[in-house]
Amino acid sequence: MHRLFTYLIVTAMVLGVATGWAVHEYTAPATAKAVADNLSIVTDVFLRLIRMIIAPLVLTTLVAGIAHMEDSASVGRVGIKTLGWFIAASLVSLTIGLVMVNIMQPGAGMHLAVPETAGGAKAAVDTAKFNLKDFITHIFPKSIVEAMANNEILQIVVFSIFFGTAISAIEDRAPIVLQAIEQVANIMLKVTSYVMRTAPLAIFAALAATIATQGIGVLLTYAKFVGGFYVSLVLLWGLLVGALVLFVGRRTLDLMGAIIRGPALLAFSTASSEAAYPGTLQALEEWGVAKRIASFVLPLGYSFNLTGTMMYCTFATLFVAQAYGIPMSISQQITMLLLLMITSKGVAGVPRASLVVIAATLTYFHLPEAGLLLILAVDNLLDMGRSATNVVGNSVAAAVVAKWEKRIGPPQEVA
Repeated sequence: MHRLFTYLIVTAMVLGVATGWAVHEYTAPATAKAVADNLSIVTDVFLRLIRMIIAPLVLTTLVAGIAHMEDSASVGRVGIKTLGWFIAASLVSLTIGLVMVNIMQPGAGMHLAVPETAGGAKAAVDTAKFNLKDFITHIFPKSIVEAMANNEILQIVVFSIFFGTAISAIEDRAPIVLQAIEQVANIMLKVTSYVMRTAPLAIFAALAATIATQGIGVLLTYAKFVGGFYVSLVLLWGLLVGALVLFVGRRTLDLMGAIIRGPALLAFSTASSEAAYPGTLQALEEWGVAKRIASFVLPLGYSFNLTGTMMYCTFATLFVAQAYGIPMSISQQITMLLLLMITSKGVAGVPRASLVVIAATLTYFHLPEAGLLLILAVDNLLDMGRSATNVVGNSVAAAVVAKWEKRIGPPQEVA
């Protein structure tokens, strides 16, 4: 399915580019705009489907994860060290994305007009009024129903923290409630997979509509976007390997070789870091990480340490702002970084989770939601790189924590 989906994505991109180019070259501008408007029906439906899954997906997955966090708390200092590393790695990843997108300005050449709302007025992009006071007060929901209705993801996160913590504090963990939440989470994951299967059609419509009105030259912007993101990933990999050398020493190359040859390559080719989980666990144990450490750090890492995904969220969100010519101040960008630091944990492990987080972030900062379609066209290509990065980041975390705990042994064979 992963391979077929990749083929469908590539085919949709090629057909979208070809169709858009033909419309742009061989029809009048008015006709091209009409074609683009009709194609936007498909993209509008896809955006609605994305918005439809945000609130229930974040609520159920986060509550279920927090309700089970008592197990990590019982581990004590290992849990504290692990979460401390995750926080530091997350900040580094988000900051690299923020700095690189400001340096490279990949979206600055698009000059897109802010889309109009159904009433004909320009969509709200009032980021200037956003300040620290509004951010703090807006974190806490007046009503979880209102927060879910408006897809206020940060308010949903706050409610989920209280709700999940309350479940874990109950002696029997309210098994009926927790089981129901986990079942709803599983259902929402399946719904998400259904929605994402329509992505090739939305990609075709998005690319065709964009090129029909903007011309083939707009692809140069995509090249800058993709290239800039992979350069940022290389920098992050360099820091991760450097940290591993600092804490682990001369055995770093052995571990990185085992991870890159197997799990990371699998994650890259399938665009799924989850697919590489069993191989990563085995590679870490064979290298010498104690099973108790590896089996504890990796599952947490898949929820709290998706470094490649987090970098992509900052890079892509500011790319959209640049494409529409919407300036964001340094304070606003730092606020966005802190927001993503929290919200990127809410849908970890979900297929195309970054799209859900980015969609919610665009809404939160009143940036045009249609900007999601700009990155959707190349999302599968970028997903390959960030999935492999997630695997490397979690492997480094497990090795470092094991070193701190003096739980690294000699290489061994794992059955």
